[in-house]
Amino acid sequence: MRKNRKFSFSSKAVTMCCLAFLLIPAGFAFASPNKPFPQHTTYTSGTIKPNNVTQSAMDSAVQAKWDSWKSAYLKPAGTGKYYVKYESNGDTVSEAHGYGMLATVLMAGYDSNAQTYYDGLYQYYKAHPSDNNAKLMAWKQNSSFQNIEGADSATDGDMDIAYSLLLADKQWGSSGSINYLQAGKDIINAIMQSDVNQSQWTLRLGDWATDSTYKNATRPSDFMLNHMKAFQAATGDTKWKNVIDKTYTIINSIYSGYSPTTGLLPDFVVLSGTTYKPASANFLESANDGNYDYNSCRTPWRITTDYLISGDNRALNQLNQMNTWIQGKVSSNPSSVKDGYKLNGTVTGSGGSGAFYAPFGVSAMTSSANQSWLNAVWTKTAGSSNEGYYEDSIKLFSMIVMSGNWWTY
Repeated sequence: MRKNRKFSFSSKAVTMCCLAFLLIPAGFAFASPNKPFPQHTTYTSGTIKPNNVTQSAMDSAVQAKWDSWKSAYLKPAGTGKYYVKYESNGDTVSEAHGYGMLATVLMAGYDSNAQTYYDGLYQYYKAHPSDNNAKLMAWKQNSSFQNIEGADSATDGDMDIAYSLLLADKQWGSSGSINYLQAGKDIINAIMQSDVNQSQWTLRLGDWATDSTYKNATRPSDFMLNHMKAFQAATGDTKWKNVIDKTYTIINSIYSGYSPTTGLLPDFVVLSGTTYKPASANFLESANDGNYDYNSCRTPWRITTDYLISGDNRALNQLNQMNTWIQGKVSSNPSSVKDGYKLNGTVTGSGGSGAFYAPFGVSAMTSSANQSWLNAVWTKTAGSSNEGYYEDSIKLFSMIVMSGNWWTY
């Protein structure tokens, strides 16, 4: 992800959002949520939550963060559609869209318009299919909602959209105007078909990544193990077990071979011979493609979430090493977390970012040994102001998990 993004919103835009709600046809009924926020999920035994604030205070902080996020980034995209504003010029990407669909379904119950927003986001997704697989989403659109820079998919957006549809089925049922469960199964099967390298059982970078340069590359920030287990449960497709097992293998291979003292994972991983290694500089996005940077900063949130939900401990050693390293690196001060590191722990970033410090709060939940660090990260994240779409999205999801309000299919 690019750094130093700036965003703005106006009262006019918020008013338009409200007016769009009035365009819902008269008599159209929405379902009451079955799993309204807050959920207070019981996570894996031995894991922790912040204990320097009450549960009620954490719930309220998440609600406030959602309200702020929604006002800044959730925008109407014509009659009956919504999108997530990724850039100040109005551009958006499927990654942002997946975040919007996930957050909206999780905040239902607190936000009485959640299903209106969710269905509008769904309609936008359906209006922007990938040229390679029509069930997947074209990865980028401009402010006129036209596909730009190639109408192909990005795996992270596809996976979050798919997972959100499974949650939507649990939240509202699938007997209304949208069959969420069937739509979810359709995109899950499309992900397996086009976003998975079935010769290696790895997640591709997107449905476009089939040539010799990229077909054996994968992105650790896409390692959404909680999602993949739900995909297998929903579809009965046991091929997902192959992808899950291979994902854990790659995590531990990179950890043992390249980051044994830090537990950090790189932005991109490539297959070299029979082993996986960090990508070289400028492999796809930047000179930091082989470092812990603006993609992999999400891995403490993504990977730990599965442990919290399932108790699967195959990545626990890597997570615990990372927890130990970061606390020592910043002397337990989340304000000292930098926005980039080499896998050996050398600082490459120049400043702070909520996209980097907030996910470390999620990974801290693995052990009571991290309690004071978790409390500090929670306080820092909950009290932070808006930084931009990317940072604010990651802070919101990290707070949802830290507060005990993540749930699964």
